Amino acid sequence: MKVKIGKYTSWFGPYQLASALCFWAKPVKGEYDMMGEPDWVHKFGEMLAHGSVAPESDDLVWGDKRKKTWLYRFLDWIESKKKRKVIVKLEPYDTWSMDNTLAIIVLPMLKQIVDQKQGSPFVDHEDVPLEMRPTKEQYDAHMKTGDTDPEFHNRWTYVISEMIFAFETEAGSTQNWEEDFVTGHNDVRFKKADPEDLFEMVHGPDHTEVIDFDSRKAYQERIQNGFRLFGKYYSNLWS
Repeated sequence: MKVKIGKYTSWFGPYQLASALCFWAKPVKGEYDMMGEPDWVHKFGEMLAHGSVAPESDDLVWGDKRKKTWLYRFLDWIESKKKRKVIVKLEPYDTWSMDNTLAIIVLPMLKQIVDQKQGSPFVDHEDVPLEMRPTKEQYDAHMKTGDTDPEFHNRWTYVISEMIFAFETEAGSTQNWEEDFVTGHNDVRFKKADPEDLFEMVHGPDHTEVIDFDSRKAYQERIQNGFRLFGKYYSNLWS
């Protein structure tokens, strides 16, 4: 498999052009004490975009309905021609064990999400342990005002960690996890049975192997739950 995925295309419009042309403008402190470009640079961008500066009373939060200049339309046309570079070349063996092939890619990406985490989506309460679930009051407050409880971000961290746990068993450090539930020595032999063209599997005198089936089943269920969470929260995999 060969995969090459380029960066997302970046929008370059009249406001970005104004910023580039006024590269020499010194940053000033604005709202919330954040440093940014002087207001006149933004107004210059409005002139390039619409041919005028919007009155302060106009509400343009959800989109500017004014006419677009020929420059705006030209830059918009250029934007429509941009495409993110994506090249994927598959070999026949890539799908012989597709679950493993995908896990090799998914596992490091999940770990990078943890390292670059900038926010958290809402996590259903049944997907986390009881001690991480919010109280009714905390849940109601979140639904009304968006306020988050102390465990809000921890719940997403927990879900991601369970995904990583599952994919580690597929393409990571715990691929041979089943061996952890086996003790003793395996001494399995085959002897001829009746009719003579059949064989019977029997334990030899040195067979001491013991398998902890209950613990192995619980481990397997955790793996499957990690894959379930990956599918359920697939659209929330961003950082």
